[in-house]
Amino acid sequence: MLSVTEQQNSAPLVLVDRPSEHVAVVTLNRPERMNSMAFDVMVPLKSALDELSYDNSVRAIVLTGAGRGFSSGADHKSAGSVPHVDGLTRPTYALRSMEVLDDVILALRKLHQPVIAAVNGAAIGGGLCLALACDIRIASVEAYFRAAGINNGLTASELGLSYLLPRAIGTSRAFELMLTGRDVDAEEAERIGLVSRAVAPAELLAVCVQMGVRIASFSRPGIELTKRTLWSGLDAGSMEAHMQAEGLGQLYIRLLTDNFDEAVAARAQQRPPVFTDDKNPRPGN
Repeated sequence: MLSVTEQQNSAPLVLVDRPSEHVAVVTLNRPERMNSMAFDVMVPLKSALDELSYDNSVRAIVLTGAGRGFSSGADHKSAGSVPHVDGLTRPTYALRSMEVLDDVILALRKLHQPVIAAVNGAAIGGGLCLALACDIRIASVEAYFRAAGINNGLTASELGLSYLLPRAIGTSRAFELMLTGRDVDAEEAERIGLVSRAVAPAELLAVCVQMGVRIASFSRPGIELTKRTLWSGLDAGSMEAHMQAEGLGQLYIRLLTDNFDEAVAARAQQRPPVFTDDKNPRPGN
């Protein structure tokens, strides 16, 4: 288990583990605060994600929380220190603080690798945003979700929530959850598409790692371009423009790799395909 950062005389607040050759597990490690989004946690999380994005041995990432919470959102008791804010006035300090959190959400989307959220417990407010910024969400049956801003006398729109949630579950359900601030348990989350599935707590991490292993078995450009086109499709101004992007991605891989021919041959020979990243792969790729 490798620490990304460490508080003096305390455990690391973000952990990175490698349970499989091509899969990394990132764990928010502040269980006594239900992994709330204190800056002391979010800054090293961003650093960890940046490092993993350019670690070419990693092809899938799992994000989870230690203890009984995935992330409880804003920490109202111990928010931690915001970097690079010396000399700023209060309004600008607030803007920089929000920017730090925004950067974490955007980093999850921009990672080269797909990210699987292993939602082990409460995903509240900003914690819900963290989960939604991941590409896939698997929940423990003990998990629950809440768009908490409205409960705190604020807007429920934060950290991309009003953008991501309607795209995940539809507009009517998103309006309801954000305006009522009610909890959504794992069973309902699976039914409405907020998560792909709900599993027993003891199985959660293994299920997510195994999913990462399966994803990692496919070609790297195929994985990366699929993630890119899925996200760009959510932003697309028109279906026609998005279809062109999809087509270019397919042509790119078809022309620059032998993966399609390998897949056809493997099916004919009733064996698993062995994908490479280009037509003349370098040793180890």
